[in-house]
Amino acid sequence: MGLLNVFDIAGSSMSAQSVRLNTTASNLANANTAASTVEGAYRSRQPVFQTIMSESGDQASASVRVTGIVQAGAEPNKVFEPGHPNADDEGYVYMSNVNIVDEMVNMISASRSYQNSVEVLNTSKEMLLRTLSLGQ
Repeated sequence: MGLLNVFDIAGSSMSAQSVRLNTTASNLANANTAASTVEGAYRSRQPVFQTIMSESGDQASASVRVTGIVQAGAEPNKVFEPGHPNADDEGYVYMSNVNIVDEMVNMISASRSYQNSVEVLNTSKEMLLRTLSLGQ
């Protein structure tokens, strides 16, 4: 694995974690939304990651990409609120299935992974600069 591959690996990680952070932010923004039907209720979304191996098959130079975003399979919460503007004929509204605690944990994890990738980039850059200065 060459030293320059580190930049590709860390960059792909940062890109994937950025998608994860944006998806988590969207979930948190829609955590308390209500709908008049089960189909209309917001469902939690999660990115799907895939490991991309290099042509040589070297695991040390693998990277990551987002292959898609999937909806959680959990059913929306059915809440009896006859006075709500989105209530159906029986007085029920369907709240999103977003678990705020899980999303906060997901956000912290994605944020730390992103920060670690930035640190890898900074350390690699510093090592390259010091290597170049050896010839002076």
